[in-house]
Amino acid sequence: MFPRLALALVAALPATAEAEVVGKVGVDWVGNDIMIEAIPDPKVQGVTCHVAYFDRSVLDRLSQGNWFEDPSWSALDCRQTGPITVGNVDRSADGENIFSERTSLIFKSLRVTRILDQRNNTLIYLAHASELTQGSGKMSISTVPLYDAGK
Repeated sequence: MFPRLALALVAALPATAEAEVVGKVGVDWVGNDIMIEAIPDPKVQGVTCHVAYFDRSVLDRLSQGNWFEDPSWSALDCRQTGPITVGNVDRSADGENIFSERTSLIFKSLRVTRILDQRNNTLIYLAHASELTQGSGKMSISTVPLYDAGK
């Protein structure tokens, strides 16, 4: 009984993409890095997003005193990486979370949300920090047109 219940719960969870680290750029002598991850959209075949974010070193965490979180800033760019097939995506104005990665011990995460702009035939991807205490205005946006330029 328990395995069936666990399987049902997992199936009910929203699909989120698995990120792959494709780049790591050292920015200073204390070991702070900029990480770059590739995130394929789990419901839109042929679209991949790349997100860059700051990863603080242990030395920086100890010297600054803020041990358990990374900055909220991120950059995002999404592109067509193959034939696009739009699956069963959320069509509401709120969009759908396709990726989430914790950037603090409890209160903050980096998220990528997809919004389908049906009127303009465009996918919108928004990278933003989710902060429980005060929200965040730190964001980045990228769009992917849904048309065939060759026709």
